[in-house]
Amino acid sequence: MRNLFYSAVGIAALAAATLAAQSIQINGAGATFPAPIYAKWFAEYNKLHSNVRINYQPLGSGAGIRQLTERTVFFGASDGPMTQDQLLAAPGKILHLPTVLGGVVPVYNLPGVSQELKFNGPVLANIFLGKVTKWNDPAIAALNAGVNLPGTDIVVAHRSDGSGTTYIWVDYLSKVSPEFKKVVGVGTAVKWPVGVAAAKNDGVAAIVAQTPGALGYVELIYAIQTKTAYGQVQNMNGKFVKASIDSVSAAAAAAARQMPPDFRVSITNAPGDDVYPISSFTWILLYQEPKDKAQGKMMVDFMKWALMDGQKFAGDMGYAPIPKNVVDMEMKALDAIKVK
Repeated sequence: MRNLFYSAVGIAALAAATLAAQSIQINGAGATFPAPIYAKWFAEYNKLHSNVRINYQPLGSGAGIRQLTERTVFFGASDGPMTQDQLLAAPGKILHLPTVLGGVVPVYNLPGVSQELKFNGPVLANIFLGKVTKWNDPAIAALNAGVNLPGTDIVVAHRSDGSGTTYIWVDYLSKVSPEFKKVVGVGTAVKWPVGVAAAKNDGVAAIVAQTPGALGYVELIYAIQTKTAYGQVQNMNGKFVKASIDSVSAAAAAAARQMPPDFRVSITNAPGDDVYPISSFTWILLYQEPKDKAQGKMMVDFMKWALMDGQKFAGDMGYAPIPKNVVDMEMKALDAIKVK
C-alpha cells in the first residue's frame, strides 16, 4: 500500500513537471501604437491556449528594435520599418509582419474653441519647425474660416523616446515639406527644433490634455480613449479628412495592391479622396530562424490566429484590419519561419 502511495505521488509529480515543461512564456517589446490591441489579442489567445503566455512591454518602437537585435526579447514591434543598417546589424534575418493599421492624429487643447479644426501638411510642418507659433496665425486661420482662434502660444508636444508614432508623423511631414525633411528628417527618433517631450503615446496625450494651447500627435486610439480633440488633415487630393477606420483603410488600399515581399512600405500621403494621409501599418518583428523552436512555433500559430480571428477586434479598438491579399502574403511568410 505504501509503495502504491509513493507511486501515485511520483506519477502526479511527473505529470505536474510535464505540464510545467509545456508552459511557454514569450516576451516581446516595442511600439505603443498597437499596444491596446496587442493586449487584447494576447489575453484572447491565452483563453484558447492556457499554457501560452505572451508578455509585451510597450516601450516604443526604438526599444523594441534594439531589444530584438540584442535578443533580450523573442519578438519586437514597430510602427516604422527597420532601416537597412538596422537589419544588417541584427544577428539573423528579421521578418516584418503587418498586424493592423492605424492613424496618427494632431491632438490639441484649445479652450473656448468648440469647432473641429482643420490642418494641412505644410502648416503642421511649420508648427513643428517652430515657424508658426500662435493659434491665430494667418496660415491656421485660412484653413479654419469662421473659427475665432485665440492668440495663444502653440505648445508643441512630441515624443522623447524612439517611437514608431514619431516615424509615421515625420515620414508624412517630410513628404509635404522639403524644409522639414531637411531640418528634421525621418526616423523613430529625431532632433526637434521646438517643443516639450514625453514618453509614449499616453505621455504626449497627457501633456496635451493638461496644457492649454498644446498641440501634439498620438495614435488615434489614444485620442479616443482620452477624449482629446483631434483635427482633420488635408490629403493629397485636397480633401480634409478625419482619421477613422474607413479613412485609414482607404490609405491601405493602394499600397495593398503593390505590397513589397518584405512588407516594408509607407502609406503616408497616399492618393484618394477618402484617404486619411497620416496612416500606417504596424509590424511585429520575428527572426526567420528563431533560436527557441517551441516559442517560434507558438508565435507562428499566434500570428496566424491574429491575422484571421484576431482581426475582428480591430474596428472596435480604433484600428483598421489588414487587407485580405496582404494576409495571404503573410501566411506564406509565416510558413517560411523555421520552427523545426
